[in-house]
Amino acid sequence: MCVALLVLAGCGGRPGPGSLAIATTSAPGSTEHVLLVATTREKDDRPGTYFSGERAEQLNYAETVVSIPPKHQQGQIEWPSEPPGDPEKDMVLKSASYLDGEEGFRQALRAQLAKRPPANREVFLFIHGYNTRFPEALYRFAQVVHDSDTPHIPVLFTWASRGAVTDYVYDNNSATAARDGLERTIRDLLASGATKINVLAHSMGSWVLMETIRQIRISGKPIPKEKVGLVVLAAPDLDIDVFKTQLRRVGKPEKPFIILVSRDDRALQVSSLIAGGKGRVGDYEDEEELAELGAIVVDLTNLESPDAANHSKFAQISQIAPQLRQAIAKTGFGTRPEDLSTQAGGVGRGIGQVVGTTAEIAITLPVTILTAPVRVLSGSQ
Repeated sequence: MCVALLVLAGCGGRPGPGSLAIATTSAPGSTEHVLLVATTREKDDRPGTYFSGERAEQLNYAETVVSIPPKHQQGQIEWPSEPPGDPEKDMVLKSASYLDGEEGFRQALRAQLAKRPPANREVFLFIHGYNTRFPEALYRFAQVVHDSDTPHIPVLFTWASRGAVTDYVYDNNSATAARDGLERTIRDLLASGATKINVLAHSMGSWVLMETIRQIRISGKPIPKEKVGLVVLAAPDLDIDVFKTQLRRVGKPEKPFIILVSRDDRALQVSSLIAGGKGRVGDYEDEEELAELGAIVVDLTNLESPDAANHSKFAQISQIAPQLRQAIAKTGFGTRPEDLSTQAGGVGRGIGQVVGTTAEIAITLPVTILTAPVRVLSGSQ
């Protein structure tokens, strides 16, 4: 088991303490992104570090600016060979500062909201997965934001992963301990004036998200439905039976979750082995059952992955996010089943048009939207 985990970890160097030194120079053609951070990690006073992998007793906050090089390759992180890096060819940190608690976070968010027209006052919230250090979470999110060309405000929720492949149990417990912090962050986002929250959760981050959704459901203080946008679970490292019980408690979502799966995800295969052979949602083969639970299933098996474990394909899909959003919209995402009636005289588009759209997607994009969710959305079982 340890050998398998070490293989998945890879042999290359990873960013450690001091890797987030501030770059004081700029490059023509580079693009800067402001990313707000809410975290259950402890602050780390070492220069160029900011947050460690240890758990804090309270939420901490930061505001960062990450620069993307002019010749950035989509889906990739151009790590500096040594900090602070060269903005001409590397992703670099231009600025970073702690925010003064919850109110400081809200003020920073309101400032970002004020810079955008009302139609773009949505939030893009990212929750990373297992074995992820703070610099990795920050730069990966910056890459996804840049490649997807999202107009929404990027907010990183980073929980206390130690970023060590042998700390699976520690990370899993840290993810569980982060539920209250994520709920508080979501409520702060809405209290600050965001019109809608769109969420991307990767790997073990899907566990944090689903537990938080369940927690909000039983709190008696639900999130207004119109405030919930896209909810994407990318390679969710989540026991399929646990996922079923969570959804039974929450209820089938009004807007289907989008689940990104891949049949060749080696990290999830190892996770399943650790979990006694129980399947993970991210490599589950019964897409019809996932659809019945309330999901649109997107198969990324044929998509190239930036990592050897085939566990980070979501990083590649960001470059086709606009087309994918349009494709999902054509399947009837967020539409009432009766509006997609296949009966004679029914309103809206028929199932033939929906399936035709799916076939078009399969041809034009390196992903496939599986047909089972389309049947569920159309009201045809």
